[in-house]
Amino acid sequence: MANLSFTLFQRFSAERIITALKDTPVVTVIGPRQCGKTTLVREFVDSGRVYISLDDETVLDAARNDPSGFVRNLDQAVIDEVQRAPNILRAIKNAVDKDRRPGRFLLTGSADLLMLPTISESLAGRMEIVDLLPLSYAEIRGAKPAFLARAFAGKISRPAEVTLGQDLVHSVLVGGYPEMVKRKDPGRRQAWAHDYVKSIIQRDVRDIAEVEKLGQLPRLLRVLAHYSGQLTNFSEIGGQLGLDDKTIRRYLMVLEELFLVRRLEPWFRNPLKRMVKSPKLHFLDSGLLAALLGVTAKRITKDRSVLGPLLETFAFSEVLKQISWLDRALRMHHYRDRDQDEVDIVVENDSGEVIGIEIKASATVNYGDFKGLRKLAQACGKDFKSGVVLYDGETLVPFGSHLFAAPLSCLWQ
Repeated sequence: MANLSFTLFQRFSAERIITALKDTPVVTVIGPRQCGKTTLVREFVDSGRVYISLDDETVLDAARNDPSGFVRNLDQAVIDEVQRAPNILRAIKNAVDKDRRPGRFLLTGSADLLMLPTISESLAGRMEIVDLLPLSYAEIRGAKPAFLARAFAGKISRPAEVTLGQDLVHSVLVGGYPEMVKRKDPGRRQAWAHDYVKSIIQRDVRDIAEVEKLGQLPRLLRVLAHYSGQLTNFSEIGGQLGLDDKTIRRYLMVLEELFLVRRLEPWFRNPLKRMVKSPKLHFLDSGLLAALLGVTAKRITKDRSVLGPLLETFAFSEVLKQISWLDRALRMHHYRDRDQDEVDIVVENDSGEVIGIEIKASATVNYGDFKGLRKLAQACGKDFKSGVVLYDGETLVPFGSHLFAAPLSCLWQ
């Protein structure tokens, strides 16, 4: 096994990769381009495991034209960007069926392979998926948080360090892509973000889908940026672009497969009593969202209201990343009832226990901010473990049984 130094930032998903390689023939790390997958998996290259990148056009041509021959002589390998040659996965399946030693193949993909049916069928029961998303703020700080464990135990505690005001705004605008994190100039960050989106649409979309009107995707992404954190109305979105509801749904699925956006389904205790059918839409990175919206620190100073959707995206992404580090299955939802009372994030474990998280871009919290959380608590009964309003303040304040107003910094400590 390689000596894992994890250059620049420690990636908390690495522990799951190390564990999976000990008992699973194929381990696949999936996540958006430029989030650090290659840097991470290269740490596992040693004398017994070769590194192969399918971003190399010559290598890609060989993998596409003779996948069986390509894999035949590989004993242990890291294969980067495997979604570019999906047929290679059937050859990998045949190889591991003949030799099921754990850790034979460590793959990466910049598309959600589980959404591609040919891939999920090829390696069912032989592959473990590990998500690697852009850097969390906890990884940037270098300390693994215990927020979710504390919340499920009903024990929210004040963080040792609090990120407030302009420091919090800065973190939200930077997001988690390593290239954005290391660029100090806001203009340079926005330039990178726009080039990144352009590159993804021009290159990676073609690897996973046939899109008739490829030129519409950048416009669609800009329109979707204004819906981040809101319920999806496919007809309304399509109306702005001259596309029908069916086309919008299909294009949105492509953007989900590329880890640019994600739909957050509603929470319900009983499927027959679903309170609202519409999912919420979230971007997976607040820095990328800010660039698409043209939001800067100066603009937020003039109009604080533009921070709200970005802050919710930032918090959503932090929770999503923390879930990806855990072996225990946790599911994320949103809550909204017929009275339009809502909770931004609902996390449910495999025992049916629930925590609720509301995000507020304000330095104050009042009793009314807990209306949705109180309704969620009532709906869950004894399974409700805690409800938290995360806000831009530094004081931890109880607001009733298992309800707290807490600094946003609790998320990453």
